[in-house]
Amino acid sequence: MMTYLLKSGLLLLVFYAVYKLWLENEKMFRFNRAYLLGSLVFSLIIPLQLFSIGALFSTQIKMIQLDEIMIVSNREVLNKLNFNEILMYALRIAYLIIAMILIVRFLVNVLSFYRKMKKSKVQFVNGQKVVLTKEKVLPHSFWNAIFINQEDFENGKIPSELIAHEKAHLQQKHTLDILFIEILQILFWFNPLFVLYEKAIKLNHEFLADEAVNKQFGEVKSYQNLLLDFASHKSTIALASNINYLITKKRLLMMTKKESPVKIGFKVCTVCAVYILLLFVFSNESIAQSSNNLKNQEDYKISYDTTSVKEPQFPGGMNQFYMFVGKNFKIPAEITKKQIDGKLIMEFMVEKDGSLSEIKVAKDLGYGLAEEAIRVLKLSPKWIPATENGQPVRVSYTLPITIKADK
Repeated sequence: MMTYLLKSGLLLLVFYAVYKLWLENEKMFRFNRAYLLGSLVFSLIIPLQLFSIGALFSTQIKMIQLDEIMIVSNREVLNKLNFNEILMYALRIAYLIIAMILIVRFLVNVLSFYRKMKKSKVQFVNGQKVVLTKEKVLPHSFWNAIFINQEDFENGKIPSELIAHEKAHLQQKHTLDILFIEILQILFWFNPLFVLYEKAIKLNHEFLADEAVNKQFGEVKSYQNLLLDFASHKSTIALASNINYLITKKRLLMMTKKESPVKIGFKVCTVCAVYILLLFVFSNESIAQSSNNLKNQEDYKISYDTTSVKEPQFPGGMNQFYMFVGKNFKIPAEITKKQIDGKLIMEFMVEKDGSLSEIKVAKDLGYGLAEEAIRVLKLSPKWIPATENGQPVRVSYTLPITIKADK
């Protein structure tokens, strides 16, 4: 999981940097919207390594790198593991508590719009649903309705440009983008990059809505002055599209900026190249699998975490494989006597029929440890073989084993 979060975070950072430095100042709002949403999806899916680009061009044997198995006979080391497990359990509980609080807040915000619809007067203006509220708020939109203060509306204080602005948000389904990023912020509340993405997405929404208003009315200067009149209003509604969201110099300049088709085309091609490059980098044939495992010949505990693509499976799962090694591995008496610590690295092949072959030692500590590791791996039952395009394939494993002698 940690590997996945690091890769995903790195992708999010790279894509956000590309947007801020390369795309944000260009008048290509629809592409930017697709880019921001696509970057979120790409960054969450690709690190899962559901498929390998390299596999399409190569028939090389795939290799799975496992993190170390630690074999000990010292009770104190097990106690340290128990403390680490308690800490991880506490972090999981903290994550769930904060996520639940955010879920409740999200649901309250969504339900507040439906309560307003039920309690407030509803009218249709030019075929658009308008909810007239008692609250002193600026016009804003959510899902399929525009929310406007009833008194201001009835007194004619709401310019038609504002109605058109919010209508553009609804027609372009901006609420779906906001709900999507809000859900991601609930799941990944510990990652501040999602907050930056939300701001970028909402600002791009305003660019799109401003563009729609100016195309309809063709009075850019008067519309800019109208926005400046609302710039001092600080009240905004969560999950809604707000007329006064980030009324900045950049937003005003975007209304008069000229498009350059050649420049836009070049930047689109550059961004596509970045996507393809990152797809190759993060969808390679290497299968990463991490585990924090501690084994004791009499009393052992396993803390197992994995991030992998489809691969060979030990009967009962990889958890059972680590238990199998821990139960059967016997530390030679001379290791304990001389209080020797170190790491040996084993390599083995999972054949197309699931049997283990080519068991060999890449790094040895001596004292019969390599022979013992070979003996244990030879005891292994047949695995469920890996498959590619429905056909079984051979897969090579590298297994580090760390020895902790009793001292």
